[in-house]
Amino acid sequence: MAEKMTIDAYKHGTVNIADDVIGVIGSIAAAEIEGIKALSGTFSEEMMEMVGKKNFNKGVSVEMVENVVKIELSVIVDYGTKIHEVAKQVQESVKLAIESMTGFTVSAVNVNIEGVNTKTTGK
Repeated sequence: MAEKMTIDAYKHGTVNIADDVIGVIGSIAAAEIEGIKALSGTFSEEMMEMVGKKNFNKGVSVEMVENVVKIELSVIVDYGTKIHEVAKQVQESVKLAIESMTGFTVSAVNVNIEGVNTKTTGK
């Protein structure tokens, strides 16, 4: 995920955005949706978090071809949410965030529901 995409050549140089940055934008936008408990990741990513290293690309895959983004997110939803509505909100929010912050076109936001959180909190 370390590829960089050039968005424009400006008078004083170029601006490159790493696809890791696109992943962070997508994961933050997804996490802000009510009903999303967390982004799902691998065991090694979870271990890194336990020792204090946050990975905002956990559960996120980004593919970029000529400034067109395809992003895939794996999420855990709260029990009782309408999964199809939450997934649609994630798609819309992630697409809007990436397009408005980078100027790239988002061709797809794929949402994989990896689990359901059954623990109740003080919400």
